[in-house]
Amino acid sequence: MSKTSLKTKDADNYREPPVNAALAAEYGLNGDEYERVLKILGRTPSFTEMSIFSVMWSEHCSYKSSKIHLKKLPTAAPWVIQGPGENAGVIDIGDGEAAIFKMESHNHPSFIEPYQGAATGVGGIMRDIFTMGARPIANINALRFGDPAHPKTRHLVSGVVAGIAGYGNCMGVPTVGGETQFHPAYNGNILVNAMTVGIADQDKIYYSRGASVGMPVVYVGAKTGRDGIHGATMASAEFEEGVEGERPTVQVGDPFTEKLLLEACLELMQTDSIVSIQDMGAAGLTSSSVEIADKGEVGVALELDRVPMREPHMLPFELMLSESQERMLMILQPGREAQAEAIFKKWDLDFAVIGRTTADRRLVLTMYGRTWCDIPVPPLVNEAPVYDRPRGPRAVLPPFTSPAAKDTPLKELEKLMGCPDMASKRWIWEQYDSLVRGETWAGPGLHDNQTGRAADAALVRTGSCKALAITSDCTPRYCLADPHEGGKQAVAESYRNLCATGARPLAVTNNLNFGNPEKPEIMAQFAGCIEGMAEACRALDYPVISGNVSLYNETSGQAILPTPVIGGVGLIWNWRNAMDMGFKEAGRPVLLVGGPGTHLGCSLYLREIHGREDGPPPPVDLAREKRHGRFIRFLIRAGLITACHDISDGGLLCTLAEMALAGKTGAALTVPAAASSPAFWFGEDQARYVVTARGHLTSALITLAGFLARVPVQTVGVTAPGPLSLDGKDLTRDRLVQLHEGWLPTYMGGSP
Repeated sequence: MSKTSLKTKDADNYREPPVNAALAAEYGLNGDEYERVLKILGRTPSFTEMSIFSVMWSEHCSYKSSKIHLKKLPTAAPWVIQGPGENAGVIDIGDGEAAIFKMESHNHPSFIEPYQGAATGVGGIMRDIFTMGARPIANINALRFGDPAHPKTRHLVSGVVAGIAGYGNCMGVPTVGGETQFHPAYNGNILVNAMTVGIADQDKIYYSRGASVGMPVVYVGAKTGRDGIHGATMASAEFEEGVEGERPTVQVGDPFTEKLLLEACLELMQTDSIVSIQDMGAAGLTSSSVEIADKGEVGVALELDRVPMREPHMLPFELMLSESQERMLMILQPGREAQAEAIFKKWDLDFAVIGRTTADRRLVLTMYGRTWCDIPVPPLVNEAPVYDRPRGPRAVLPPFTSPAAKDTPLKELEKLMGCPDMASKRWIWEQYDSLVRGETWAGPGLHDNQTGRAADAALVRTGSCKALAITSDCTPRYCLADPHEGGKQAVAESYRNLCATGARPLAVTNNLNFGNPEKPEIMAQFAGCIEGMAEACRALDYPVISGNVSLYNETSGQAILPTPVIGGVGLIWNWRNAMDMGFKEAGRPVLLVGGPGTHLGCSLYLREIHGREDGPPPPVDLAREKRHGRFIRFLIRAGLITACHDISDGGLLCTLAEMALAGKTGAALTVPAAASSPAFWFGEDQARYVVTARGHLTSALITLAGFLARVPVQTVGVTAPGPLSLDGKDLTRDRLVQLHEGWLPTYMGGSP
């Protein structure tokens, strides 16, 4: 996407190019949208004004293709304090405390410049959290890369992981979990989704709304440079081959400055000087000033000469559209400027009063003795186009035939545990500090874990007896085959992961990653996933309180798999009652909760063992999910089980292998009649868990499950020292570790 440049050689003669429909199209405004701008203004906009409309009406900022579908998501519950519409969502976690969280993408920048793209993605999502008055306590990330054999994949993995580690570690916020998957559909467009969770007092939450007339507009943080200009526009268009020319649109981060900004903001927030506050994220000073003005129903007059600048001779459109990092915009109580400035100067940060709020609801920008922009604020938000894009028909899947086994279950397990999606991501998470702050109860990894525990969700104590359980989940292959069921399943798996720790699921954030919405088949994927997610969230009392939409994730017409990532948060009132997944000691009965596997369509087994990616995804029965999840939480609270793990990728046998790795204890597995089918061991049927019971309580537990809870439970083995044993054959722990641990370090070391 080429951009017309401005000539600024003569610092005394700043000129803008004349605006017309062709130039507007270069910046993402189509013909109808440009005509709408002309009608709103009653004249031709200046270049700065046109640039502001282009970013505010971009897909990234206005959600013009997704807004009508996002309204289908449930967002309210008695424990929801703030739903979508602010920097992040807020839920009540008791004792006057609130959890504040959100997930966002930095996909396009991370493909162009993997280190800076990923680093600034992490920095941006943390700012969304502490902007609202919360101290970040945990990060997680959801990463999707292309085929490991693709020539760019190794470089992208290395850069993205280093960027996440570099920023999060320097900020002193633990990275406690996440997911990493590989598929050729991401060869030209990787996904980097970052989530942050913070804690705040409920009476100290800050919002972007609240400004009134005659208040100072204050810029704080780092200086503004030319990095990231038109980043929002770049994120709202497809890639073509050769994206190197987009590097100027990628932001450059400095985590040390952000750490200072975090502490300075939280200190100022203790003084009640702040009326409203907004992070300068996508579209920078433009979006932050417009959002504060719109929510406060005021205007904003800015003197851009006062903006702290990193580079000389910057033009107004550059200052307004720059996405330089580590910056905030605040509206202060009049008379508090000196107090605020003293705090930011103490933390060695820039502080500048750059304007005032006004009664006329206009955005007015002056610089170099000229007015460069004078436009009404409401149309920038309220008159942004909203599209109901055409949708293709729901796909009709051909008949599916389950395959026969190719080898013994343990031999097929070996291949699955060493494949890229199932293999240990230790090489990744060891670069992250998961223990900083000292409140991580369960973090990443399966065995020899730094924290000593591995659970289905990360568990982070809040400083009291409570702990938050945090997870991120999505199965894109399900969403491609059947978007509606795939959307339901992403929510259901998140729900299960929280239940398996003993946490009550409270709310979700989401990151909706899709291709070009102007294509009916992509819009069908998006709408189908949203409708499935909405159905699941309603059924499970699990509202959506924040999120992000990332569209146009495709290169040269090749779209990614539909990837609606769900970030879930749950609460455990006493972290000492939390449950991990590891087998504890020999002699514990191993129980399958939820019934035997029957479904191999869309499974990892089908792809990795048989080279097929066909069939329907497993159906999701939401009533069963809720009933089984409640039963699991009851078992944990009652102390009836000693380990719990939900069944997902790879089915029952992969779940058992992960529990053995996590607990350094094997199991002697029972072979029921149904086990002659691969679906018993590798089917990915939903609403299922594996638990280990206290031996003397096993019969009572099974009776309780069947007669009172209507949950099927059966014994599939008993924990034992040494290997996994099945049908007279063994898989030693050493062999399992070698297979599980070996692939990623070997790959990143340069071997195929």
